[in-house]
Amino acid sequence: MIADKINRYPYLMTREQASSFLGIDPKSFDKYIRESDQLNRFMIGRQERFTIDSLVDFIKTNQI
Repeated sequence: MIADKINRYPYLMTREQASSFLGIDPKSFDKYIRESDQLNRFMIGRQERFTIDSLVDFIKTNQI
């Protein structure tokens, strides 16, 4: 099930794709996840991109 979800997304995801992968609104992604320095990101020019691994690692590290 998770593998099917992972296969639907590109390796480098935009904020919209990353928020969709996590199942949250893009504004919530910006407020609660994207603003953190703990989230690894890849820059293409001025555009941020996120990998599935970095998103999953961030969630695992910051879960309560």
